[in-house]
Amino acid sequence: MTEPVEFRVGDRVQLRKPHPCGGYAWTVVRLGADIGLTCDTCGRRILLPRRELERRVKRFLHRGPEPPCPVETPPAEM
Repeated sequence: MTEPVEFRVGDRVQLRKPHPCGGYAWTVVRLGADIGLTCDTCGRRILLPRRELERRVKRFLHRGPEPPCPVETPPAEM
């Protein structure tokens, strides 16, 4: 089993096949079990299951910002 691809909101990806409008570039706008993408050419929004998107991605054009590191809070005193 392969390791899952890490997607971030703001990533720009190139898919293997073009969108009917002719564009290849997509921006990740939503994360979860389904990943929301917006076509950079025509603005169309789609949802793809994570596994299907992992197969369709050819390359990353631009990586989105790193998620912030969780800050540990000290335990409350009793």
